[in-house]
Amino acid sequence: MSANRDDGQSGQGAKPAKGKIAARRQARVLAMQALYQWHVAGQPLNEIEAQFRADNDFSTVDGAYFHEILHGVPRQKTEIDEAFAPLLDRPLAEVDPVELAILRLSTYELRSRPDVPYRVVINEGIELAKVFGATDGHKFVNGVLDKLAPRLRAAEARGGRR
Repeated sequence: MSANRDDGQSGQGAKPAKGKIAARRQARVLAMQALYQWHVAGQPLNEIEAQFRADNDFSTVDGAYFHEILHGVPRQKTEIDEAFAPLLDRPLAEVDPVELAILRLSTYELRSRPDVPYRVVINEGIELAKVFGATDGHKFVNGVLDKLAPRLRAAEARGGRR
């Protein structure tokens, strides 16, 4: 996995990079759960964020990344949904809410975070689906993101297939 580039600090040694990668992973886990809550319960984002920060130990979480995803996905929801909806094998309304939160988070990263390699985005989405999704949810997420990444990151995807 080329996740070592995920830290955005390529000049650092392995220990800080691993810490940064782990902090980003934790941010994604919490952001996915918060986005799920936003979608299902319709609570205001600021309330959800305050609740998550109060209920979770953020000492090992990239709190800024959590905040960016939590607020960035709803801000770009229409564009995000339009990016992956044509790749779905079912209507958007029929996508499992957990898988929908993962697809939105991953699509946000593909669109807005070019510093995160597309393979890392796909891998993180698959891992979230394995832990939180339905039995074969990770296969669904993988299929959608595999088709989406070359559309949103054409140059990077071409370069990675040499």
